[in-house]
Amino acid sequence: QVQLVESGGGLVQAGGSLRLSCAASGRTYSSNVMGWFRQAPGLEREFVVAIRWSDGLTYYADSVKGRFALSRDNAKNTVHLQMYRLAPADTAVYYCASGPSWVRITTSHAYDYWGQGTQVTVSS
Repeated sequence: QVQLVESGGGLVQAGGSLRLSCAASGRTYSSNVMGWFRQAPGLEREFVVAIRWSDGLTYYADSVKGRFALSRDNAKNTVHLQMYRLAPADTAVYYCASGPSWVRITTSHAYDYWGQGTQVTVSS
């Protein structure tokens, strides 16, 4: 199994920045892709961004493209999601997830393991 622990959520004003991290442990060799999803109250979980461990290839949802930046630290099995110009619409619980392949990465079905989630709240 792969264990995922998110950190870095919190409260920020609109226009501000936050950095989320997700540390993976356990059978990390089975993880080829790390993704971030978010879920706001009353809404379905939505894809935010994914990164491939091997070469750092990333794919962003249109809603965050140009505002969010995902990076990886292979030595620490950790990914960092830097979020800029945050808006109230970004308020959600953010989850990181681990998956075996770069297939259907925008869907939750592509991921085997999930973190517990971290709350991000953006005030207007």
